[in-house]
Amino acid sequence: MQQTISLGVDDLAATRFAVSPLAETVLALQLLRTGVADPVNRPWLRWARRDLSLRTLSLPLLWPLLLDGRRSRPEFLTPAPAGRAPSLAEELEAVLATTPDQVRASLARVFGRPDSGWWPESAVQLATRPSQTLALIAEELASAHARLIAPHWDRMRAVLDADIAHRGAILAHGGAAALFARLHAGVRWAPGQVTVTRDRPGPPHFPVTPGPTGGLVLVPSVLVWPRTTLKAYSSSQTTLRYPARGTAAVWEQSTPPNLSHQALRDLVGAPRARLLEALCCPASTAALARSLDVSPSAVSQQLSVLRRCGLVDRTRSGREVLYQTSDLGLALLNRVGRPYPLGETFGS
Repeated sequence: MQQTISLGVDDLAATRFAVSPLAETVLALQLLRTGVADPVNRPWLRWARRDLSLRTLSLPLLWPLLLDGRRSRPEFLTPAPAGRAPSLAEELEAVLATTPDQVRASLARVFGRPDSGWWPESAVQLATRPSQTLALIAEELASAHARLIAPHWDRMRAVLDADIAHRGAILAHGGAAALFARLHAGVRWAPGQVTVTRDRPGPPHFPVTPGPTGGLVLVPSVLVWPRTTLKAYSSSQTTLRYPARGTAAVWEQSTPPNLSHQALRDLVGAPRARLLEALCCPASTAALARSLDVSPSAVSQQLSVLRRCGLVDRTRSGREVLYQTSDLGLALLNRVGRPYPLGETFGS
């Protein structure tokens, strides 16, 4: 199936990047529905199943809207992010701002006519009492995010920010043609249009009209990997979600290190070895200090040494500076293994 969206000059001018904690939450629920994840996100799926087996998550209104076996979902559940990095609360405010007419039109696109017999009870409730029901659904989305995404959000957010910084550099040096050519294997650019090829049933060619405010919102995602999703209908901007670079590193950080090698620890010292390991997933100085339970100044001191040696790269994303293990640092890790013993203090 090929989706094609035409982009004029004004649309290209309005095209931007954003991250979306709400979109990751909805994608998480869809992964739980299918029970099948690509190897990259399989560690998350195993973790989520274990967590939910200990304490259930009740989503009586939201679950039927997402998990009815259909290929689409009501578009108002994942509105285009209004800014570069909205909070979950800000995105839920956008959900609550959906008008009754928009709610009913979206439900009809997904479930057919109201008298078709395909409407779940929560869809009927939404059509009848849209404002009140949306408020309850927003509460369920917040609960799902708290359980499924929030424990990992710092690592996920760092990967998403690093991806946007990388794509921004491509755009600055090569323009829109270079940006879309490198976004994903299923995304193609031709003058005036973007074509997204998706492995799913449907019409061979499906034209997508930009949303009323024009342009595209390019949203890197961890849990969409390895696919892309292009929203066919939108009451704001059309969103194109694509797999973020370095997604696998998010879940590598939750696995125990290889403790069988001491060479790297002997070479660079335990504190710097821990940083090289931690920075397989990009992070800020503050995030590193929190995860390693040390002071930001201690982290900064070690990072400056690693940067001078070419083992760590630095990039700016908005107001934050993100660090990540360089190609040379990764080669060193892969060569000598992960050296530091669990429980060793950062400053030793």
